[in-house]
Amino acid sequence: MAEQAGRDEPELDRGIIEAWAAKMITNPERAYRAAFYVATIFFLVTTLFPFYWLFVVAVTPRGNLSDVGVLLPAGFNPAAFIEIFTTLPFHRYVFNSFLIATIATVAVLLVGSLAGYVFGRLRFRGRNPLLLLVLVTSFFPPAAFFIPLNRLFNTNFDVLRPLLSAGSLYNTPYAIFIPLSAIFLPLSIFILMTFYSQIPDGLEDAARVEGTTRLGALFRVIVPLSAPGVATAGVLTFISVYNEYFFSSLMTDGQPGSWAPMLEGILRFQGEFEVLYNLMAAASIVAVLPVAILVVVAQEKIVSGLTTGAVKE
Repeated sequence: MAEQAGRDEPELDRGIIEAWAAKMITNPERAYRAAFYVATIFFLVTTLFPFYWLFVVAVTPRGNLSDVGVLLPAGFNPAAFIEIFTTLPFHRYVFNSFLIATIATVAVLLVGSLAGYVFGRLRFRGRNPLLLLVLVTSFFPPAAFFIPLNRLFNTNFDVLRPLLSAGSLYNTPYAIFIPLSAIFLPLSIFILMTFYSQIPDGLEDAARVEGTTRLGALFRVIVPLSAPGVATAGVLTFISVYNEYFFSSLMTDGQPGSWAPMLEGILRFQGEFEVLYNLMAAASIVAVLPVAILVVVAQEKIVSGLTTGAVKE
């Protein structure tokens, strides 16, 4: 009788949203699937579509840029990807940014590993205030350091004349990667300190018993075991320095032989009377390839580094 009464009860008159919520509650797999599709579509629209639009503009002939469609190019002319290297030495601009980012990343990882070891594994008086002082420097905008650094790097020093013809750091890679390394160093110290502090003391003690010094234990035991953290700090530093434009543009005269960055090369396609949008789009795609390849190669380490410690075991 109870079952018969339950079947005779009229169904609730739910609205569209209430009916959808009821179905999601009764079928959670459907809710997860819907959330996945929504997140995927949002990612494709907000992240990948701009790159597709750059490609559409790059392959559209220059005379048809005003007629370019929403999704399809008005014609097809991939010569822009070759013209960016013949119009100006764009490869030199990319090489400048790539080399400076690589040098800055190596310097940051080296110094950050030493500082991360000290802050993460050693206990000494004043450790927390000193760590706070290091991290506070990352809160200042880069523009706050430009005036003193620009004056310093434009000054002629006699001690530098045997190494540099002008005796000044202006138009040299040192004027770019030194301040950038200092700016992005605190974040790397914090990331590496977090990972180094999680390594069991017994592993380091075992290496020390075998006759390894603290420095040897750091680079032979702790750093390999903290590979996800090192990869995360390295990739974040490389991307930040590679895409940096503020210091790079103000510390050089914009010429490729003066270590001007790749963003300076992209802006070179913007003339006084004409803007070569197709060349700027092609140059942007070419410039982003090194970072894209780096992220694809190191994606497992990056994900592991960002999620380590998120779940308490």
